[in-house]
Amino acid sequence: MHRITPQRSWPLHGIEATRRLEAAAQAALPPHALMQRAGLAVAQLALAVAPHARTVWVACGPGNNGGDGLEAALHLRSWGKEVMVTHATGPGSPPADAAASLARARDAGVRLADAPPEGLTAGDLGIDALLGLGSRRAPEGRLAHWIATLNASSAPVLAVDLPSGLHGDHGTHATDSIAEDDQSARADGFVRAQHTLSLLTLKPGLFTAGGRDAAGQIWFEDLGVPAPADATAHLLGPPADTGRALGLHASHKGSYGDVAVVGGAAGMAGAALLAAQAALHAGAGRVFVGLLDPAPLPADPSQPELMLRGWSTLPLASAAVVCGCGGGEAVREALPAVLHGAAQLVLDADALNALAADTALQALLRARARRQPHTTVITPHPLEAARLLGQGTTAVQADRLGAALALADRFQCTVVLKGSGSVIATPGETPAINPTGNARLATAGTGDVLAGLTGALLARGYRAHDAAGAAAYRHGQVADDWPRGRGLTASRLAQALGG
Repeated sequence: MHRITPQRSWPLHGIEATRRLEAAAQAALPPHALMQRAGLAVAQLALAVAPHARTVWVACGPGNNGGDGLEAALHLRSWGKEVMVTHATGPGSPPADAAASLARARDAGVRLADAPPEGLTAGDLGIDALLGLGSRRAPEGRLAHWIATLNASSAPVLAVDLPSGLHGDHGTHATDSIAEDDQSARADGFVRAQHTLSLLTLKPGLFTAGGRDAAGQIWFEDLGVPAPADATAHLLGPPADTGRALGLHASHKGSYGDVAVVGGAAGMAGAALLAAQAALHAGAGRVFVGLLDPAPLPADPSQPELMLRGWSTLPLASAAVVCGCGGGEAVREALPAVLHGAAQLVLDADALNALAADTALQALLRARARRQPHTTVITPHPLEAARLLGQGTTAVQADRLGAALALADRFQCTVVLKGSGSVIATPGETPAINPTGNARLATAGTGDVLAGLTGALLARGYRAHDAAGAAAYRHGQVADDWPRGRGLTASRLAQALGG
């Protein structure tokens, strides 16, 4: 069993790939063997995370996820735990494995109840074995009530395979039928666990959108079944180097590449300067700033290393260009030259909004991809992605992997779809999900810092896909390592990139 942390990369497999793997394993193993392995793993983790739990409530659904829970209950009871099982029946006959586990639990004297135990405390444990991978529609009836009860309880919750009600591919509710304004329904639309044991495969939905909040600490048990090599996505691990490594003695500032930032319209110079500061602290050899303000600053007193000049005089052809940060409407004038001339390119913020509104600019971006393949990264947040795709933000968030892949295909570039579990997608590459970062990044200017960091890595020779992934990882890692009680602003984030 593995505790999933950001310290290494992991393959991720979607629902259909997992179902195929499960079916093949069941055909190759003796009857009930896979469920018994799963139940043992759940029981072992339950004992590890709550060794002193007085009462263990195992909430079981009608399918195989419930069967896993019943098998876990058998072990926990045999180890001396006070176990109570609630078991929901469904229409039709239960799967054969789940039926066998229910019979085994009854024969062993496991306590079966119609309602959850009352008065569970932080010293008890709830096990969510209601739906797992079987979530296909909004939970209702008993299942919905038990999900709400698990969420309201002060007892920690261990989810089996997936928090019930969470979509394994998307990290959203298992159905989109919950009305957008029905906040009470959405709050209990899926279990919010402190621990999740993912079985057979790690699912993408555990790591993006609402998945990280729902799953808590994620664990993985492959049940002795090797996963297929063709992963749906990858969970990013640490890049080899994102700081400025100590290079050869015979190196100079030109050895580490140039970054040119184009942005900062009137009243928004700060965004461009944040991107430039991030590029500088991330190891770029020289950083130029072309502010779009008609009365630009002559210099940045807080960072005199930055070279401020008219944007049209920037060395686009030899630099990694970061365009759009604080660009406002003025960035439209600069975009044709940037799209045509930049050696490497990061498009962010107002550059993306200008692209979304102008089909001629979109054509220039696609022409750039044909002329200079694999040299462009776009870094939209969900609203900017929705504008580029011509759809609503809700649709983007409902399938973040799909949205990132669609953008990468449409514009033939690398995409960083920002948010919880940022998605990195490039045509011809397996998409990646970033495991680092937290709510400290939910403050103005942190996206500008990410754009500048990405530009620095491009300038230093990273491929676009690798630069995007390494930048997202490092950006989030700084937030994860940030001292408690100390506010994280975008400028502090930029300065910490070299640490």
